[in-house]
Amino acid sequence: MTKEKKKKSATREWVDALVFAVIAASLIRWLLLEPFTIPTGSMEKSLLVGDFLFVSKMHYGTRIPKTPLQVPLTHQKIWGTELKSYSDAIELPYYRLPGFTSIKRNDVVVFNYPAEYEYPVDLKTNYIKRAVAVPGDVLEIKKGQVYINGELGDNPEKMQFTYDVLTDKNLSIEFFEDYGIDRDSFYPFSNGVGYMVSATDEMAENLSKSPAITDVTKRLERADMGESKIFPDGAYFGWNRDYWGPLEIPGEGTTIEINDETMAKYAFTIEKYEGLKNMEVRDNRLFINGQQVESYTFKQNYYFMMGDNRHDSLDSRYWGFVPEDHVVGKAWFLWLSLDKHKSMFSKIRWNRFFNGID
Repeated sequence: MTKEKKKKSATREWVDALVFAVIAASLIRWLLLEPFTIPTGSMEKSLLVGDFLFVSKMHYGTRIPKTPLQVPLTHQKIWGTELKSYSDAIELPYYRLPGFTSIKRNDVVVFNYPAEYEYPVDLKTNYIKRAVAVPGDVLEIKKGQVYINGELGDNPEKMQFTYDVLTDKNLSIEFFEDYGIDRDSFYPFSNGVGYMVSATDEMAENLSKSPAITDVTKRLERADMGESKIFPDGAYFGWNRDYWGPLEIPGEGTTIEINDETMAKYAFTIEKYEGLKNMEVRDNRLFINGQQVESYTFKQNYYFMMGDNRHDSLDSRYWGFVPEDHVVGKAWFLWLSLDKHKSMFSKIRWNRFFNGID
């Protein structure tokens, strides 16, 4: 006589369904796609605050989690608490599954913010920028323009800069919106002579033709004025956000001779991201395991990331190269876009639905 199988209760069925959904979502998020929201204006106008997009893990290859002991579908903290969502009792070495392609120049990439040292690599905050230079490229910025290997770099179609817009009028939000400039992209000067505006070159040119505008001038730092906050040492090299380099982007197998100049340029990267246990720099000389070395060969690839909003972007000009083991994936396509300044159905930017990301 066969024993009748006991029917699951409704509660048990709900629990089983929930467990299955969490496991499935976790696997999709890890292996294939991860949702990402644009939180700041550093990629305007290419990507807008309030854009929701999918990041493809498949393009560059899925990265094996460094910290596998983690509450599913969390990042750094358990939702609504200050409790860590992970344990670093087990940490795996870096490994990436084969991908469709490698990072190409001008790809829009999501990565873990390198300078957030308090978290394991895969749990650092996600950033999104454009890879303007890849391993082996010699990058230079002159008058805000990127040059690669001595040649003019490709500019994003909707790249923005900051402009001083002079006028004797009190301009309305609607005035700027007519030129495609949203209310978070302009600020009045305290002396009332005009506005500081983030805009594309085309927008700035159209503004300059308005009878309400006296003058439009792009803000650029002086070529001879270094900034200490600029990577790797802006004060030492005389570099700033608009005049930077030239500097070669290191990659796996790149070998440098150890001297004063190379240590000023690369010592920070070697110390922070090359995984050396016993490394130190003394008197601009490199010591590994207590032994002075005359040259160094990099162990992984690095990338130089910049925002398309070039004067309002915290990027590689400030905190340095992005190591390959920090790369999350390729920004693939938008699935929703919401304007925080609008309400109800006007809040939805319908024209951005399912747009690809270039």
